[in-house]
Formats: sequence, C-alpha cells, structure tokens
Amino acid sequence: MPMSQSPQGPTSQAILQHLPFLRRYARALTGSQASGDAYVAATLESLIASPNMLADSANSRVGLYRLFTKIWSSLPVNGKPEAGGGALPPEHHIAQITPRPRQAFLLVALEGFSEDDAAQILDCDLPTLRSLVEESGRELAAEIATDVLIIEDETFIAMDIEGLVESLGHNVIGIARTHNEAIALAKKKRPGLILADIQLADGSSGLDAVNELLDSLEVPVIFITAYPERFLTGQRPEPAFLIAKPFQLAVVSAVVSQALFFGRKARQRERQPVERQPTA
Repeated sequence: MPMSQSPQGPTSQAILQHLPFLRRYARALTGSQASGDAYVAATLESLIASPNMLADSANSRVGLYRLFTKIWSSLPVNGKPEAGGGALPPEHHIAQITPRPRQAFLLVALEGFSEDDAAQILDCDLPTLRSLVEESGRELAAEIATDVLIIEDETFIAMDIEGLVESLGHNVIGIARTHNEAIALAKKKRPGLILADIQLADGSSGLDAVNELLDSLEVPVIFITAYPERFLTGQRPEPAFLIAKPFQLAVVSAVVSQALFFGRKARQRERQPVERQPTA
C-alpha cells in the first residue's frame, strides 16, 4: 500500500498527524526505513479494513501505537514483502531483535509517552512497564563504547551533542563543520558512529557528506534535524535514525543505542563463517 494512503473517518486527520512519529518509532525498532515503514503500512492497512479499530481509544496517538504494537508482535507481518520488494529479515522479529524492554524504553524516552500511556500501548501494568524500562537501562549500560564523529556547524549545538555523547560513555573523535572536514576526519580516525546535521552552514549537506563516507566505511549514522517530519514521509529514501532539535539526553541515548545495536548485529552476521562445500 502506498504510504500516502490513509484510513478514512473522523480520526483520519489525527492519524495523519501522528504518522511521521510512528515511522520514527518503527524505524528505530527495526533499524531501517524499509522495514519500519512496512510495519506502519501494515498498521494502516488494518485501519483501512476496520476504520473503527481506534474508536475505543480516548487518545488517538496511544490507540495508533497500540495497534502498531499488535501488528509488530504478529508473526505474519514478518513474512510480508516490504516496499522494496524484499522480505522483512527474520532477525527483525521482536523476540530476537527488540524485546519488550527496548520497546518500553523507546516509547518513554524517544516518543515521550507517559508511563501510563506506554503501559497501555504495551498492554501491561505500571510496575511491569517500570521494570521493563529498568531492564532496558541495564542493557544500554552494557553497550560497548565507540568513537563518534559529530558533523554539526553550530558551535553550541555541537558542544551539547559532544557532552551528551560523552555522558553515555562514548569518545568524540572530532567535530566537523563542513563537508570537507567531515570527510577528512572520518578517513583519518574511522569512527564507530556518526551524528550528522542534515543542513550545514556552508550550504553543503550532511546527507551528502555521509553518503560519500559510506562508500568506504560501514558505520551506523544518526541524522540531526530541526524538521524531522520532512524526513519521515515514507515517500523516498530517508534516514533510519533521526534526532530532532532540541534534543534531550534520553532521546540521544535511545537512538544511539539502537543505531549501535543494529550496526553490531550486521557486523556479527558478516563475521559468521561461510559453510564450506565438501571436496571430492
């Protein structure tokens, strides 16, 4: 289903308003635009088939995320083809990649839901929700620190990002303010994570700088923008990981952990030994 298609009815405008942020959440859960948007599309398909599915919810956003969670937890969706024509990889199933503790943490830290709303979305009580968030915190604390390259032309914002990243236990290898500085720093120090502003002051694009770097580096990337809705439309290739300005420590922590988590899973798959064919 085209991502521009939407459910009909009195709540349709409210749902459209929430869609960019549901895409952000879905992409953080799955680690990619294509997979995340496929789950959002499946959620919209359910709403189109049954327009009254959110009628019992007093809060349309909570109801939408609650429906998404049911879709996300269902096995059939994982076998559905996504927009690009491929199938959702089996490692993206919640039991293997994103357990409930990580969902709980993202709902509260990234999406800004209250504990009551997050508990309703996950269909659990408050003590369970708090336990899930605490469990995720222990998991995040065990993450291995990495070297981070920041691409940001505004000095004070760059300093804020640097402080937040270092408070999470990571090492900032440098701050680039232009496209050329970013290329030079990355080639010299090879970061384990890149945080990049989408629009730089010299007129260059952080997206362009990152795309050039990814020709020679395999590294997770998080983009920073004051206008996340522009890059959460589902209409074109878009970033999987976004941080909106102004940002908070909890949001940075949530998105950084997800980006590193999926980056490491990808490297683990690459390192798996190839089965040798028996010789005659």
